[in-house]
Amino acid sequence: MATPLSIQLYTLRDEVQGDFAAVLRRVAEIGYKGVEFAGLHGHSPQEVAGIVGDLGLQVSSSHVGLPTAETIRQIADTEKTLGNTRLVAGLGPNDFQTLDDCKRNAARFQAAAELAKGEGMTFGMHNHWWEFETRDGKLVYDFVLESAPDIFSELDIYWAAYAGVSPASVVAKHGARLPLLHIKDGSLEKDSAMTAVGDGKVDIAGTIGAADPNVLRWLIV
Repeated sequence: MATPLSIQLYTLRDEVQGDFAAVLRRVAEIGYKGVEFAGLHGHSPQEVAGIVGDLGLQVSSSHVGLPTAETIRQIADTEKTLGNTRLVAGLGPNDFQTLDDCKRNAARFQAAAELAKGEGMTFGMHNHWWEFETRDGKLVYDFVLESAPDIFSELDIYWAAYAGVSPASVVAKHGARLPLLHIKDGSLEKDSAMTAVGDGKVDIAGTIGAADPNVLRWLIV
């Protein structure tokens, strides 16, 4: 069975400022099976869950603020209402400048995963290019996954490729930690706009083909 497609609604951040329900309806009409949220744009979780359910969509995951002891209950209540169990967050380039930074923030990720587990959910890291820089000879991405054993990875394959790393090799190495792949494409040139998937230089087919089919659950455009 082919891995189903979801869409990261941040991609449609301008469109959803208008008629959110109409955007979700169009996503379903195009043929997407799922959506990944990045905020609800002023709508209640109950309202959005109703729309998603009526359209036959699933919630693959949600990008949220990094869960803490103070925020996990509110995050979990929202996401359970939406029917979602996968939380995703990332950090900025200044959060991984040194090895000590990497250790500290990997510990924050691990703590977030433990909090999510207590709510019956899982927590994963979304990367940009800076996680594929090296610190003391090791990729930040590898170090964080080793140091935070309970997180999963939502690998952004474009940013890995942009950083000069083969996303297929990352997927082959870490397949057991990769239930989600963030599928994006582009020229891989600095400050260039993204393209439609398939119109750029990222090895989309090779990367997906390297995934563990027993682990991979969603391809998120």
